[in-house]
Amino acid sequence: MAQAPESSRDIEKWLKLTHAEEVGPVTFGKLLKRFGSVDAALDASVSGLTKVEGIGAKTAERIAASRDKFDSNAELELAAKLGVWIVHLEDPRYPPALRQIYDPPPVLYIKGTLDRVDNLAIGIVGCRRCSLYGQEQSSRLAHLLAAAGFTIVSGMARGIDTAAHTGALAAEGRTLAVQGCGLSRVFPPENAKLFELISASGACVSELPLRAEPLAENFPPRNRIIAGLSLGTIVIEAGLRSGALITAQAALESNREVMAVPGKIDSPLSQGPHRLIKEGAKLIETVEDVMEALGYIGDQLKDHTALTAKETTEKVEMPLLETTKFNLKGHEKTIYDTLSREPLHIDQIIADTNLPAGAVNAGVVSLRLKGLIKQLPGNLFTKR
Repeated sequence: MAQAPESSRDIEKWLKLTHAEEVGPVTFGKLLKRFGSVDAALDASVSGLTKVEGIGAKTAERIAASRDKFDSNAELELAAKLGVWIVHLEDPRYPPALRQIYDPPPVLYIKGTLDRVDNLAIGIVGCRRCSLYGQEQSSRLAHLLAAAGFTIVSGMARGIDTAAHTGALAAEGRTLAVQGCGLSRVFPPENAKLFELISASGACVSELPLRAEPLAENFPPRNRIIAGLSLGTIVIEAGLRSGALITAQAALESNREVMAVPGKIDSPLSQGPHRLIKEGAKLIETVEDVMEALGYIGDQLKDHTALTAKETTEKVEMPLLETTKFNLKGHEKTIYDTLSREPLHIDQIIADTNLPAGAVNAGVVSLRLKGLIKQLPGNLFTKR
């Protein structure tokens, strides 16, 4: 088994503050903004803490009394045994898309690897007790999207989530599983093998301490991470009270696309997706529908720059989406290099590339699935 990357510098201090009583992601952000560093927040007096918006005297006392109680050293020792590494918000390896949400996790536990290509991610969520139709659609879309270069993000729950992860793995693609418990546990337990497969070809992640149990209250916050890691979220089969709708709401609040796969009109499992579609979610039948839905989001996020670690002395721009990370080669690269912002007819692409018509047709389909080009009426194509 490959050795896990090193955890972030000063992660011990981040863990102490993160796991102090009354310090959730929003409060953590306020503390960091007020005091300028984790060190300063850990050293702040009770009086100083009360000057932070939303923190009263009793809350300040609880924070001050508990911020040294979390055993960071024991946590890091266990993490090393489990092959888990921990990254904080100011580390450039922290997922830039997740950093953009209102309440990003101050620390993220990771078993596996994070890659720049994971910035091109799609969330797929739905109910645990899904139908065969829902399972098939989840697996199919995940497989096709993973084959096209997307990372599939889900929650490793039974049903739709499991089907999404297995579909991505079958395509030999990357997938991320966001757990509602610590990474020393696997939930549901029957997904132990899936947990290992995901860790080997992507990552299992959590914001919770390693030994945290899969309690019901952990899952709604977990859903915002799924949405935050993704450019858009696809909902497949969900009742009106399903956690998948919480994920969809989190996606909307983070200005990400929400998509839904329609189902049978008389099935309770269709109520969630159908309501989302009525409210403006993109109806998804094919992978090309996903590409159309993501078009403007890709453009919007393309030039966004991520924050960098405080250890660096100058700001390093890190665009979320980089076409170079697709590793285009062969016919795909030839076709992509031939295209520009000006529409070009398929026949002209064939002539300019001197490639067989079949190879060009296959190439433009693949490039469309990767979101790098778009098709216009009249069999015209342009770069996005």
